[in-house]
Amino acid sequence: MCLAIPSKVTHIENGMATIDVDGVQRSASLMLLDDVNIGDYVIVHAGFAIQKLDEAAAAESIRLLREAAAIVDDLNAENE
Repeated sequence: MCLAIPSKVTHIENGMATIDVDGVQRSASLMLLDDVNIGDYVIVHAGFAIQKLDEAAAAESIRLLREAAAIVDDLNAENE
């Protein structure tokens, strides 16, 4: 199973993007997508950007992931 986390493109050079997820930066190939620009959000799988998202969809996905993580943290704290 793969968890798709929207990643913001912060730099592009030679078909490779630097992407940022909550301060963690990685590289991703842009060879599978057209028209990706700095500031865009992408979904990455196995090192390749496979889908571009609009900013509103990316923000909503990130909000929901943070909410889910907080619920898991609360449950873990209750069980300690």
